[in-house]
Amino acid sequence: MTTRATGSVHPVADFHTHRSTAPSPDAAKRPGFRDTFSALQIRNFRLLVSGLFVSSTGGWVQRIAQDWLVLTLTGSATAVGITTALQFLPTLLLGLYGGVIADRFPKRRILLCTQATMGLAAAILAVLAFAGSVQVWQVYSLALFLGLATAVDNPTRQSFVTELVGKARLRNAISMVSSTFQLGSLIGPALGGLLLGTVGTGWAFALNSVTFFGSITALLMMREHEMPGLQAARQASAGMRIRDGLRDGVHYAFHEPAVRWAIALVGIYGMFTISLPVTLTAFADRVFHTGATGYGVLNSVVAVGSLAGALLSARRVRPTRLRNLVGIASILAITEMIAALQPSLWTFLPLLAALGMATLMFLTAAQSMVQLTTPDGLRGRVAGIYNLVFIGGGAIGGPMVGWIAQHWGARTGLLLAGMIPAVATIGIGLKLARTGRLRVVVVRKPTRSPWLQPPRLGLTQSEVRVARPAAPRIERPLTLARRHHQRDAGHPRPRRTRKKPLNH
Repeated sequence: MTTRATGSVHPVADFHTHRSTAPSPDAAKRPGFRDTFSALQIRNFRLLVSGLFVSSTGGWVQRIAQDWLVLTLTGSATAVGITTALQFLPTLLLGLYGGVIADRFPKRRILLCTQATMGLAAAILAVLAFAGSVQVWQVYSLALFLGLATAVDNPTRQSFVTELVGKARLRNAISMVSSTFQLGSLIGPALGGLLLGTVGTGWAFALNSVTFFGSITALLMMREHEMPGLQAARQASAGMRIRDGLRDGVHYAFHEPAVRWAIALVGIYGMFTISLPVTLTAFADRVFHTGATGYGVLNSVVAVGSLAGALLSARRVRPTRLRNLVGIASILAITEMIAALQPSLWTFLPLLAALGMATLMFLTAAQSMVQLTTPDGLRGRVAGIYNLVFIGGGAIGGPMVGWIAQHWGARTGLLLAGMIPAVATIGIGLKLARTGRLRVVVVRKPTRSPWLQPPRLGLTQSEVRVARPAAPRIERPLTLARRHHQRDAGHPRPRRTRKKPLNH
């Protein structure tokens, strides 16, 4: 829309992402196949993704081998749960400080340290397994040691992506990283099971320790002069103190509406919906009676759907807003409730794939909104808060959903895991609609006969500021005071002469 006064468009600042609502060239064109992988055109990001793919695949191999080793040593599923809890415990306790470290120091050096620490833990566990003297407390200690490195690695890696690709391709880059982890979750468990059945747990841990050489090599091969957001991040975090940095990050996350509501939704869905593997265990055992093989098939279907969701998110070029995030969260909750009511396995599998797709699209949208809204100097700290809420929600909701599935049935557990987040999403949507951040407006497109076209409901609203023609400004000299000359100066004081009247 143009104004009559100046004939120019005046973009209005968007209250969701603090960016202009003027259409960008990328948003105007329809995304094609190349746009799905546009972030891979950047050399540094290609190195990061390749290193993450290798290390994430090895991480899944170690996770399968570690759980099997603990189960073999103790014969207790509770001990396996303790091992998993020890890996998440440092993030719950020290996740905020991990974000501060990510903002305070160079991120590439931090990732080099964390990746080397994870590789060292895997190598020690491999040596113990080969020696045949491994004990449960040693596995617990190494799991806690691995969790400490993860508490710093996660927020650093998430904020480091912005420095590599910039804000224009951040959403596509986050989708590519999610696709990488989903590929690792498909290949890693299968490879881990093959190693366990053929050569034993020691070789699985050894393989994981070797994979970290790939990620470390990729980090060393990066070029700092090709990182668009590196200088801005360093200038924003220069001279930051740990105590003040932690306070500023928490203050920003709770006072910025886009970040606050995105993290709130992630915490709610992390508590119930992200604990899907717990519910799938009960479905495979008690509902469909497929056993361990069926449980693996169900997880593979979720992984395939998540990979498809990551690729669909990578094709999106428009910025994510709160109304988009609320809409995706609603679709996720509805899909989960419908899946809980399916009578057979063949109708359950397609909805399970759709559930994985919606979950990944929701997480990608939430993370991209948080990353794009947060300033350069606070991105690591806000990422630490994001991980704290997400992992903390999963740690609280996992046992809760498992207890419901055990006592009330798997269908009831999955139904409540979708119903409770749906109610919370409706409440957040009503709150945003009341404050004016989520509006449904009637949009009418101009056609040849506008009266024949019924109005449609849209979720977009634009505001145009009409520029008034400014009055021409006349530059006039402004005399502040008279010029006084000193009497002892070289030039005498000018005297004012009177003009004689004409009739004199």
